[in-house]
Amino acid sequence: MSFKVAIIGRPNVGKSTLFNRLVGKKLALVDDTPGVTRDRRVHAAKLYDLNFEVIDTAGFETAAAATLQGRMRAQTELAIDEADLVLFVVDSKSGLMPDDKAFADVVRRSGKPVVLVANKAEARGAQGGMLEAWEVGLGEPIPISAEHGQGMPDLREAIIEAIGEDRAFGEDEEESEDHPLTEVLVGEDIADPDVETAYDETKPMRIAVVGRPNAGKSTMINALIEEERLLTGPEAGITRDSISVDWTWRGRLIRLFDTAGMRRKAKVQEKLEKLSVADGLRAVRFAEIVIVVFDATIPFEKQDLQIADLIIREGRGLVLAFNKWDLIENPQATLADLHEKTARLLPQVRGLLAVPVSAETGRGLDKLMDAVLKTHQVWNRRVSTGRLNRWLERILGHHPPPAVAGRRLKIKYITQAKTRPPGFVLSCTRPDAMPQSYLRYLVNSLRESFDMPGVPIRMVLRAPDNPFAGRANKRT
Repeated sequence: MSFKVAIIGRPNVGKSTLFNRLVGKKLALVDDTPGVTRDRRVHAAKLYDLNFEVIDTAGFETAAAATLQGRMRAQTELAIDEADLVLFVVDSKSGLMPDDKAFADVVRRSGKPVVLVANKAEARGAQGGMLEAWEVGLGEPIPISAEHGQGMPDLREAIIEAIGEDRAFGEDEEESEDHPLTEVLVGEDIADPDVETAYDETKPMRIAVVGRPNAGKSTMINALIEEERLLTGPEAGITRDSISVDWTWRGRLIRLFDTAGMRRKAKVQEKLEKLSVADGLRAVRFAEIVIVVFDATIPFEKQDLQIADLIIREGRGLVLAFNKWDLIENPQATLADLHEKTARLLPQVRGLLAVPVSAETGRGLDKLMDAVLKTHQVWNRRVSTGRLNRWLERILGHHPPPAVAGRRLKIKYITQAKTRPPGFVLSCTRPDAMPQSYLRYLVNSLRESFDMPGVPIRMVLRAPDNPFAGRANKRT
């Protein structure tokens, strides 16, 4: 991208709405409640013929540095530092507030080019508020409506004038990666069922971090990328948006998704929390591997198991992280107990990898990423049809399927139809009569024989085609 733009202003002036307008998607959560946005979000944006990166920020508020609002302001100041241009947004409907003038001084002292944006200009009586915006001393206010898309041509002209034509229309950097992070990779079909492809370590990986509120998800991501990128603190429920962070680990591109804490559905009453949880669920569906962060001091709450079950049903690779391990007094006994509970409470993904970590001290994070890589390899594993049917022949000789209603069930062959997660098609007579217990036996045996621990395995039953079906009997 040629330049980077930060959207700055006090709470509830429409910064996230303008962000969504510029990126062309409803990425940032928008609500009438002030202070919805807390973390800074970066995304590629386009305004007619201008291509740039835009940063959505938390609303500027006057508060002590140790408070949540103070930490949010620090994140916004970091966004100003890394931006090439600042869009200072005021609310022309409500008029100028004292905070607007105070924060305009902060932006002015940064020395960055500034465009003053008077949002909500479509409202009745907005003309007076727009004229008041001259008082902040940042030049002519540009009247726009981020909600309805009005005033965007004027905003484009103001950006070009502020940053200069050479910078505004600079050449985009060529993509050097063979596999961009936006490439859709999930659920790709197998082209040749008889060829086992090697695991591609050059492809980028998408990882979502989920869990209950205050389990340490944002702290873990900050520790992994070694940067205070996400807002953290002792308060539960700080994260609201699903924030993506690009990172390189051992030369491999990784996109990490931080999500809002997921409470029990019965406790989620407010509209904003419902939006946050829905945003987190979208991140899970987009991810390839999901790290479920457990609080090691109170692990395996009912909500933890429901989150893990949801990820398994979505077909994503799953890794458990027992966080806050530095608070455990008897680690050996506790770890043995947690591994036993993992195997007992999540039997549908036998061999699930669980790693004790401490996001606060950084302990165990390398082992966690090794577990993620191993799970991703298994999630992408492909077994040839020949090996599968030789395995099936041994299984049927050792333990054939039971007879149902006095009639034998015959299994013809098996083949792998998909990866990500591994999906198999089993051709057999009377698929509807196959006992679930025998299917579980086949899946568990498949895991052991082909080393597929800890990932969901799909097994689809299909009756073989009858070449004589539909033909009438003919007398000779």
